[in-house]
Order: sequence, then structure tokens, then C-alpha cells
Amino acid sequence: MPAPVRTPTTTRRRFLGRLSLPERRYVADALRTETVGGVLLLVAAVAALVWANTPVKESYAAIRDFHLGPAALGLDLSIQHWAADGLLAVFFFVAGIELKRELVAGELREPKAAALPVIAALCGMAVPALVYALVNTVGDGTLDGWAVPTATDIAFALAVLAVIGTSLPSALRAFLLTLAVVDDLFAILIIAIFFTSDLNFAALGGAFAGLLVFWLLLRKGVRGWYVYVPLALVIWGLMYNSGVHATIAGVAMGLMLRCTTREGEEHSPGEHIEHLVRPLSAGLAVPLFALFSAGVTVSGKAISDVFTQPVTLGVVLGLVVGKAVGIFGGTWLAARFTRASLNPDLTWPDVFAVASLAGIGFTVSLLIGELAFAGDDVLTDEVKAAVLIGSLTAAVLASVLLKLRVRRYQALVVEEERDEDQDGIPDVYEEHNPEYHLRMAEIYERKAAEHRERAQLAGAPRDEADRPA
Repeated sequence: MPAPVRTPTTTRRRFLGRLSLPERRYVADALRTETVGGVLLLVAAVAALVWANTPVKESYAAIRDFHLGPAALGLDLSIQHWAADGLLAVFFFVAGIELKRELVAGELREPKAAALPVIAALCGMAVPALVYALVNTVGDGTLDGWAVPTATDIAFALAVLAVIGTSLPSALRAFLLTLAVVDDLFAILIIAIFFTSDLNFAALGGAFAGLLVFWLLLRKGVRGWYVYVPLALVIWGLMYNSGVHATIAGVAMGLMLRCTTREGEEHSPGEHIEHLVRPLSAGLAVPLFALFSAGVTVSGKAISDVFTQPVTLGVVLGLVVGKAVGIFGGTWLAARFTRASLNPDLTWPDVFAVASLAGIGFTVSLLIGELAFAGDDVLTDEVKAAVLIGSLTAAVLASVLLKLRVRRYQALVVEEERDEDQDGIPDVYEEHNPEYHLRMAEIYERKAAEHRERAQLAGAPRDEADRPA
């Protein structure tokens, strides 16, 4: 009798499934720092708005526009300029390390697994740009600000979660972080390609030579902050004078760090340095940038103008509508065509809520707004106001959607963090470990004996105390 013909079965890949334990720990550590930094960012933004709309607003403008730095080196910059080009280089340095780690050890290391978040992030940038372009084409505006609503601010998004008291399951948090990392990559490319002024090839060559030295020192295993920090400052200064946006220097150096572990290493050099620099980025660099960039005059007329001018309306709709529709639509289409099945613990409305949260585009959107409308202070302030209003609207919308599912999220988080045998590893990661089940059996046996003793002390008959439930 001939053997039956077997047809190959295709297993559907799980989307938003459980993370590996190392990845879960990395995501938790990274987002914990970003959450604290996001709260500081929120405080800085509010402080800037209050400062710029009180009787002492002249002092805000005076400090923001105060120049310092060596003019001979082309670095006589305003405080606001130092914050945007200098401090944000630290932010993009961390973004470069994050991207490198995701590519070699994280969610983006496997093309099949990377396809879905990359497509979602690309759609989450393309649709806001299209929304902006459509509004400004119909309204006879300018297309210069098309890139403003394309960015996501992960720190601000996490601050919103902290304020509303919602803790997302690790799969949704990792999805949000991966989206932000890919988002940062394309924001970097947008800045490098579309906002590069006339090139100074001598300075650019010097910057590349400095980066080569930086890479060689890393390859040789040279250690010591006193070597790398001065070199990084030189590379940054040359990059700034080359005409390429100076933050690109930070990204390039971050991408050069090794983010894979070798024998005997608990953490890679990239993760170690990221752990040291991330608090500086999230706790100082980004909040100071917000303090000197978010201070715009707010009035009833200014707010109404945001919704009547094509440039500012395009920014608001791009962040609120474009981001949510782009990320959700891209995710749904990618999942459908890659045959990825959604985690049964979650639903598509959960994905839409996270997509809405990604409409908070504060830090990088403000930076791109300054670059897109450089030289037009009035329009720059109007675009900043639009970014603030759009981000606030997206935050409120996402908060409402997430609150509708908060009980489900809390139950999932409790289940993910449950560690009844207290070995430091969540129980969900030990379900197939026989030793775990033996430990749990011992724990329950001890509890059973303890309750029998309590039953006897409470006066129950011995035979009744020993009777099984």
C-alpha cells in the first residue's frame, strides 16, 4: 500500500508574542530609564511654555538666544542651537547604539521578524507625510514641513503611560520601542539627506578621518573615556562645520560600538556604554532641548491659527491621524501578507491604541521643524505649537483607548511578572522546566502542611483537617 502523500504545513509566525527572557530584561531596563526621562521631558516642556507666556518671557528669549562658544572654530552658537545640535547628538548616539543592538541581537536581527515592525514604522512615517502634503496641496501651503509629523517620541509616550498609570504588556512595549528605533533611523536619514546645507568637504573629510580613528580604537580594544570623549567632541565639531547636521556624528559613533557579547562577557560594550549614557540623554540632554525649544507663545488666536493654516493643520493631522492610520494599517497588511498570527492575549484595537500613542512626536518633530523653517521665526514657532497640540491630542486619544483595556493589561503584566518559586525568573519562562515544577511541588507541600497545622490550632478535628478538599 503506498504511503500517504504528506502536504507541507506552514506554521504561522506569532506577532506580538512572548519575548525571550534576555530581550524582555533589556526592554524593561531601557524603558524604565526612558520613562523617568519622559517625565523630566514633560516637566521641561511645561516649564518652557509657562516661562514663555509669563511677564518674564523676555528672560526666556534672552537666555535662549544667548551666544557662547569659540567663534574661531565656527562654534559661536546660541543656547538653543547648542541644545539642538550638541545635546541631541547624545540622544542620537544612544539611538545609534539601540539601532545597532536591534540589528545584531534584537527584534530586527531576523529579516522575517523584522519585516513587520519595519513596514509598520515606514507606513507610520509615509502616511503622516502624505496627510501633510495633501492638506498643504489643497490649502495652498508649503511642502517644506512634510517631515515634521513623521517622528515618534518614545520618552514622551512612556511619560504619558506613567502619568495615566497604565503598564503595557512586554510585547506591546517592545513593539513600541522597535517602532521608535526604526523611526529614529529614518528620521536620521531624513535629516542627513534633506537638511544638509552647503558642504565643507575639508571639514567633512576631517570628520570621516576622526570616525575612522574612533573605529580603529574600538577594534584594538582601547578603553578609557579620556580617549573617546575628546575624540567625539572633535568629530562632532568637524561634522557641524561640514554642513551635515551634527547629530549624525552621534549616530555614526553609536553604530560603531560592538553590541554582541563574547565569551566571559555579561554585557556587550555597546550595552554597557548605553547603560551609562542613556540617563544623561534621557535625564539631561533631551529635557534641556525641550526647555529651550518648546517655549512658544500660546494664546486663543495662536491655537485657532493652528487649525486654520495648512502648514500647522497638516502637522496636527499628520501626527494624530497619519501616525495611527499608518502604523495600524501597515501592521495589519504586513501581518496579513506574512501570515503572522496575532498573540491571542491581545486584539487589533490594542495595536491601534499603541499606534495612536506613536503620534506623540515631540523631540525629533521639534528639531525637524526648526530645520525645515530655519530663518522664518514666526512660522517655526507656529509649527512648534502645532507639534505640541498634535502630540497632546494623540496622547489624550491614546490614553482613552488604553484605559479601556487597562484591566486586561494589568492582568497580563501580573501574569508575566509572577515568580512563585522566587528564583528571579518569571514563571511563564519555566513552564517546560521539570526542576521548576519540582520546586513548585515542594512549595505547595510546605503550604499544605502549614495549613493543616493551622487547622489543628483552630480547633478542627484531626480527621477533618487531613481530609482532602
